[in-house]
Amino acid sequence: MAITRVFRVEINAEFRTEFEAKFAETSVDAVMGASGSLSAVILKPTPWTPDEYAMISEWQDENALRAFAGDDWSRAVIPPGMERFVKACWVHHYSPWS
Repeated sequence: MAITRVFRVEINAEFRTEFEAKFAETSVDAVMGASGSLSAVILKPTPWTPDEYAMISEWQDENALRAFAGDDWSRAVIPPGMERFVKACWVHHYSPWS
């Protein structure tokens, strides 16, 4: 059964320009390069959450997600070098309704 992974990240605002370039490249590449990754989309903040970004990814199944994120796949996977931008982050998972 497919799993949707919602990753939200709050960044330090002073790194916005650099973060946006690397998030669009580094993070998406890491997810899309993983076996069992079906899709990934990144989302920019709105004026109501100016420092929060999101990535929504679709995974083939739990095994694919576990291979990417490890046994505790409820934790965020931060590519090397990206951790310095992160103020806080959250990960949530969902499966199809039926």
